[in-house]
This record gives sequence, C-alpha cells and structure tokens, in this order.
Amino acid sequence: MRFENWNENTIPSFSIDNETKGALEALKWAYSTYGDELIYACSFGVEGILLIDLISKVKPDAKIVFLETGLHFKETYELIDKIQAKYPSLQIEKKLPSLTLAEQAAIHGDELWKREPNKCCNIRKILPLQEALDGAPAWVSGLRREQSPSRQKTNFINLDHKFSSIKVCPLIHWTWKEVWRYVYYQNLPYNPLHDIGYPSIGCEVCTLPASNSTDSRSGRWSGTGKTECGLHD
Repeated sequence: MRFENWNENTIPSFSIDNETKGALEALKWAYSTYGDELIYACSFGVEGILLIDLISKVKPDAKIVFLETGLHFKETYELIDKIQAKYPSLQIEKKLPSLTLAEQAAIHGDELWKREPNKCCNIRKILPLQEALDGAPAWVSGLRREQSPSRQKTNFINLDHKFSSIKVCPLIHWTWKEVWRYVYYQNLPYNPLHDIGYPSIGCEVCTLPASNSTDSRSGRWSGTGKTECGLHD
C-alpha cells in the first residue's frame, strides 16, 4: 500500500490480544510490505527504545532517522550511542537541518524557539524529515493513543498527507505502564531524564518536566499553548 493507492477497505487489521498488543504484527506487515524503503523516525524517548527492540526482531538493519536539531539534551546523545552499541546493525542517521544554529540566528534572530517555536520546529524538524522521507513510501512512528488528546484517533496504519506517505504506528494501544514494564523486563537502556519528571523529551531549550500527570506532553513548549512540533498534525 502506498500513499497514491490508499484504500481504507484494504487496510490490514492486527489483533491486540497478544503480548505486544499488535505491535510486532504491524511491524512484520510493514517491513514485509516496504522492506528497506521503510524508515523509522525516532526521538529516542522510552517508546522509541521499546520500538527499536521490537524492530530489531523483524529487521535488524532497519533505517532509523533522528532529527538532529543541535539542541537536544546530552543524555539523548549519550543514549543514541548506547543504542547503536547494543544494536550494531541498525542504520541510525542523524538528520541535520539545512541551517546551522548560527545561520538560523543570523537570518531569524537569536533563540528563535522562544519567539516563534513553530518556525523553529519547521526549520529544524519538519523540513529535515520531509527530506529524509522524500521518496519513502512509509515511515514508522512511536505514537500512542494515551499520549495526548490529539493522538487518540491514531490507527496502526495512517494516511499521512503532510509527508505524502503511509505512517505506521505499532504502539497505539500500549499504556505508559506497559511501555515501562517492557523496558524494565528487557533491561533496555533509556534516557535518565524520564526518571526525573520528563515523560516526553524533545529539545533541551523547549522541554521541561511534565506539569500535568494526565498529559505526558505538558512539559513541551511550556506556557506557549503548543504541544506538537508539527510532525504529526
């Protein structure tokens, strides 16, 4: 199935009455359908670590794209190194934006993320992902329905108009507790910021500990009314 051939009547269904709540089955379908063309865009949050472990069971040399904004926490960069060492066959690409931070400041002014966070996200995340997905028929995302109200209607297989692609979301039925149970049971490395109140981790300049226990993204762009970078609109 490709973007131009989207047909809701042919979307596969996956049983959630199993250990991975349909995630492993969705990944097997995705990699059997798209093979090397399938890209996983990973932010290396705890959901991403779970998903990488599941992907390694299906496609050990899977392509993973990390949007390297140049503004991430040092803990995030350290975690990527640990994951690469644990799964040496993974093809992890740190996708850079077209502008360095210095070039962005020269054109748009210093600390654009404070004044126009949407523009900053567009330059440093959305446009780079568009480049990474150019020509790719499908990509994988770690979205879960429980994460926020805007994600509650996410399906296993989604038509993604923003990137003219198919978006595969294997973890939609997983709860926060189930994600952590898996990570602990499998003894997987994860970002230590999760242990001090950061359920969702993005750029250091735009991420605070969560202020709302029922919304894992309440620490993102705190005080701006913004909760999404625009990748999943």
